[in-house]
Amino acid sequence: MPIPQSVVPGVERPLPSRNRAVMDRARAHLLQNYKQQPIVLERGQGVRAWDADGNVYLDLLGGIATLPFGHCHPEITAAAKAQLDRIWHTSNVFYTEPQVALAELLTSLSGLDRAFFCNSGAEANEALLKLARKTQQPGRFEFVCFETSFHGRTLATVTATGQPKYQKGFEPLLPGVVHVPYGDLEAVRNAVGPRTAAILVEPIQGEGGVRAAPQGFLRALRTLADESGVLLLIDEVQTGLGRTGKMFAFQHEGIRPDGFSLAKGLANGLPIGAMVCTEAAGTALVPGSHGSTFGGNPVAAAAAVATVRLASDPRVLAGNLDKGEHLLAGGRAMQARQPTLVREVRGRGLLVGIELSFDAGPVVTRCRERGMLCNLAGDRTVRLAPPYIVTLDELDEGLRILEEAVVAVAPPRSQV
Repeated sequence: MPIPQSVVPGVERPLPSRNRAVMDRARAHLLQNYKQQPIVLERGQGVRAWDADGNVYLDLLGGIATLPFGHCHPEITAAAKAQLDRIWHTSNVFYTEPQVALAELLTSLSGLDRAFFCNSGAEANEALLKLARKTQQPGRFEFVCFETSFHGRTLATVTATGQPKYQKGFEPLLPGVVHVPYGDLEAVRNAVGPRTAAILVEPIQGEGGVRAAPQGFLRALRTLADESGVLLLIDEVQTGLGRTGKMFAFQHEGIRPDGFSLAKGLANGLPIGAMVCTEAAGTALVPGSHGSTFGGNPVAAAAAVATVRLASDPRVLAGNLDKGEHLLAGGRAMQARQPTLVREVRGRGLLVGIELSFDAGPVVTRCRERGMLCNLAGDRTVRLAPPYIVTLDELDEGLRILEEAVVAVAPPRSQV
C-alpha cells in the first residue's frame, strides 16, 4: 500500500503535494478529453512505478499492454540511447537501418512479406483499411467488422469500432462498414457480399472486455475470406508481440492473414505502429499512395528491434503462457470465493479481464489507493496486462489487492 507523502504522522499540516500541483496545471492547459486517475507517474523500474509524491505502485496495467518488458528495461533503453547518438530522424525519403532490421524481424516471425511503419495502432489499422480498398477496387469498398470491437480514434477506425459510445458526435461516419456479433460465423457469412473488401477482427477484444474469439473462429474466417475473395485483416495492436504466448495471436489458429496491425508494445512504450501484409496485398500501395512523416522513426525502430528480439525468445513466450495460466487460475479462485461479485475471468496469456457484477470503476480506484495499477475494459471488467517480466509472487500480490478492493467497494448484495 502506498504511503501518502502529503500526510505524514507527527506533522500538523499536510505537506505540499507535487501530484496535485501538476494536475492543477494539467487541468488549466490540457484538453480535458481523458478521464485520468489522480496521480502523476514520474518514474518506473520493472513492474513498479512511482508518483510525484513518492508513492510506489505495482503496475499490472503496463501502459495498457504497452510495456511488455516493464519500465526502463536496460537492453531496450540502451538501444534507444545508442540510436539517439547516431541520428534521430530522416523522414521516409531515406532508408534507415533500424527500420529495415525491424521489417526483417516482423516478416520472418509472422510469415508475411512486407511491413509499413507509422506511429500508433489507429494509424496501423487505418493503413489496413486503405490497403484493402486499394487492393480490391473497383467496386469492393465495404468492411465487415464486429460489435464491441475497438480499432482506434481516427474517423475511419472509430467507424470500424463496434461501440457507439466512441462514435457519438462524430457522425456522419465512413460509409461501407457493417458490424456483426463477435464470434458469429453465420452473421459474417451473411454480411459478406460482392461489395466487401475485407473482414477486420481482433483475436481478443481488449476494449470490449477482454473477450477471446471462439476456438476455430479465425480459421473459419480465413476460409470464408478465401472463398469470397476478400481480405482477412487482424488487429494485433493489443495482443501482438507475444502477450498471448504466441508471437502473434493469430498463430494460435495456424493461419496467415492478408495483413495485420501492431503498435502498443512494439517498442516497449515508444510510439510506433506497423502494418504487416502479404506480397500480393502490398503491391497495391505504390509510391505516393500512403505514407507517414514519423513512421519508423530510427529511435523508435531501434527500441522496437530490441523489444521484438526479447519478445520472440521461446522462453519468454512459454513464460507468458505459464504466467497467464497462473493469473487465470488465481482469478477463478477469487471467483469461487466471491461468486456473487465476480462473474467471469477470461483472457489468454498476460491479457486478462475480470468481469464483476457491478460497476468496476470504484474497484480500480481502490486498487490504486492500495498500491496496484489496473484499469477498465468496459464498465464492469477490470483489465490486467502486466509486463512479461512480472513474477508469480507479484501476480499473487496484485490478485490479493484486487480481491480486497472488490469486497471493500461492492454494493449491498440486494443491489448486485
